[in-house]
Amino acid sequence: MVMGAASFATMSTLVAWAGETCPWQIIAIVRTFLAMVFAASLVRLSGAKFVFLRPPVLWMRSLAGSMALLSGFFSLTRLPTTEVLTLTNMFPIWVALLSWPLLRIKPDKGVYVAVACGVAGVVLMQQPQIETGNYLWLIALGSSFWSALALIGLHQLRHLDARAVVTHFSAVSLGACIVGWCLFPGPTKPWSWSPQLVGILLGVGVTATLGQILLTKAFANGHPGKVSVVGLSQVGFGMALEWLFRDRSFNLLTVTGMVLVLAPTAWVLLHERRAARAVARSAQEE
Repeated sequence: MVMGAASFATMSTLVAWAGETCPWQIIAIVRTFLAMVFAASLVRLSGAKFVFLRPPVLWMRSLAGSMALLSGFFSLTRLPTTEVLTLTNMFPIWVALLSWPLLRIKPDKGVYVAVACGVAGVVLMQQPQIETGNYLWLIALGSSFWSALALIGLHQLRHLDARAVVTHFSAVSLGACIVGWCLFPGPTKPWSWSPQLVGILLGVGVTATLGQILLTKAFANGHPGKVSVVGLSQVGFGMALEWLFRDRSFNLLTVTGMVLVLAPTAWVLLHERRAARAVARSAQEE
């Protein structure tokens, strides 16, 4: 999940960069098309089976993920990358609330403490946008809810090949993006293709595919609540990329929020590592 978070943070930075000269609908269409081609190629090369109609939860994952993708890409081209990442990464609180009634998995107290700490950090980092009255952040917040539904669906698809699941999601989201192109207003300023833009969009497709496969494997095999908290590290990766490549500085409030977001990530990683060691020691003793 940490590797997946790094991939998605890189993708988000590239999307924001491409959004300076390209409509968000085009970016979303190219992203989903490339991810579908890359993932389908991996399925074919590995000899795995494609999935389409069944199981029904596969469609829940793909449709909810498509809604999250559309709202996320719209936000990334209109708000600072880190602010969007903080809002879209509030999905752990939704996962913690929804996994109990939907999956009958009750998170332990430590997960709730970690989620509360991470959400507190998200609120601190988002404070400037709230003060300026920029309510576009509500769209990014909605993306986190759809992401939670999609990720809970992933946990129920652990018996399917991750590459096949990603292929299905990419195909469905490609259709959703084409519908979005028809329904939402087009670009307000002229734009054109360039070698730089093509390179950026190719990078978006590669990092999106890698991130989706890693995320699918993580949620298929791990505890949804704990994996979600680890996914908050995406915010930290996004801040680092903005600082390195977008020349953005962060105030004390933002840095404090980053620490609050990354702290539960470190706790979950250490907790899972200790649990794995305990299981290994128990097996050796037996």
